[in-house]
Amino acid sequence: MSMNYKNTNADRTTITRDLESISDRADGNIYESLIAISKRSNQIGAEMREELTSKLAEFASTTDNLEEIFENREQIEISKFYESLPKPVAIAIQEYIEGKVYVRDSRVTTEEAK
Repeated sequence: MSMNYKNTNADRTTITRDLESISDRADGNIYESLIAISKRSNQIGAEMREELTSKLAEFASTTDNLEEIFENREQIEISKFYESLPKPVAIAIQEYIEGKVYVRDSRVTTEEAK
C-alpha cells in the first residue's frame, strides 16, 4: 500500500497540541492515544523508508565511478522530496485526529466483541 504523502494535511513543523482533543478518541486516555499514534508513526516511517529505498535503487549505479555517485541528480531530487515531507509522527497525529487510524482495544476478547 503506497501512501500519498504529498496530499497530507500534517504540519511540517512542530506545533503545540491540545492533549484533551487527542485523548478524546480513546475515552480520555492520553496514553492509549499516544500508543496508537506511535504505532502508526512506525508504520508510516517504515513505508516511507521502503519507498525511498526502492526509488533510489532505480538509479543505483552498477559501476564504481566516484563522479557518478556525486552527480546523480535524480537521487538528489528524490532525497530532497522525502526530506521536505512532514515527519511520520506528524502524519500519524493528523490521521489520528481525522479518525483515519483504527484503534483496537486488546483487552476486549473476540468473544466479548460479538
